[in-house]
Amino acid sequence: MGFKKIEAIIRTEKLDEVRMAVEGVGIVGMTVTEVKGRGSQKGILLEWRAGEYRVEFLPKLKLELVVHDVDLEKAVEALSAAARTGKVGDGKIFIYSMEDIVRVRTGERGRPAV
Repeated sequence: MGFKKIEAIIRTEKLDEVRMAVEGVGIVGMTVTEVKGRGSQKGILLEWRAGEYRVEFLPKLKLELVVHDVDLEKAVEALSAAARTGKVGDGKIFIYSMEDIVRVRTGERGRPAV
């Protein structure tokens, strides 16, 4: 049995919804990192007393999850449904194949290490 790593870039305000949705399909482990980026949204234009200015890189969250191959589709479906607002800037999901996993504390490898 193989593993996949899911990296998802989402809106910061969607974290709790995404976490609950993914837990709802049985996946509890994830790493969350605060990031800034831009895609098709290309930043936003803001107004301030001195005039307008563009924020090129918007704050987002990057979630990283490792799942068994059999759990991949339900994890991606739960994550994308919970993260979706229907507006530009909802994010992206990237999926990578994993060679192996090692639990540092015990040295376990593969499925038991997840």
